[in-house]
Amino acid sequence: MPSLVRPRDNRWIAGVCSGLARRFGMSPNLMRLIFLISCLLPGPQFVIYLVLWVLMPDESKARGYI
Repeated sequence: MPSLVRPRDNRWIAGVCSGLARRFGMSPNLMRLIFLISCLLPGPQFVIYLVLWVLMPDESKARGYI
């Protein structure tokens, strides 16, 4: 299973949804749609997104690329 990193490609804002989709074997667009629909429900979805943005390493830094 791939590690949880924000990929350098196929990212829109920060790459959080794309990284989660890659980790769980989903389409990045499906993960983005799930996130947008979840924002219609009450809860801390946006805060969780920001926390993941900070905690998930960038793929280039995680693998030692320059």
